[in-house]
Amino acid sequence: MESMEGKQYIESLTKAAEPTFWGYLGCELTAIQTDEVVVTLDTKLHHLNLMGIVHGGVLSSLMDNAMGIAVMIRRPGEASVTSNLNVHFVKPAKKGLLTVTAKIVHETGRSLTTESRIVDCDHELVALSTGSFRITK
Repeated sequence: MESMEGKQYIESLTKAAEPTFWGYLGCELTAIQTDEVVVTLDTKLHHLNLMGIVHGGVLSSLMDNAMGIAVMIRRPGEASVTSNLNVHFVKPAKKGLLTVTAKIVHETGRSLTTESRIVDCDHELVALSTGSFRITK
């Protein structure tokens, strides 16, 4: 995605995502490589649950978003939906910067399998997931 066309595609996706759940969460696309996407989230008080840790739904959404972007990069211009999401919560996440790395691990026709990992500001694993995505058009 180093081409000017690729950069314009990413910019248009980012702009279109701002008023959606992506923007509401506060996600930020920080790096795109051929086989990897990096998204960050600077968690705030509203991302926490009553125990003072980042809500599992926030972590799940963060990974789903990152894996979805990896799919969009691999299949530009094609619509896709998450058909399965498996999440493993490894360590409670506190308020602060979280970084998720996502990549495609398998692709067949209209189905893609992805994986992602979230690390905290100390680079410790917080959660990992796999996701299946279906190309709809």
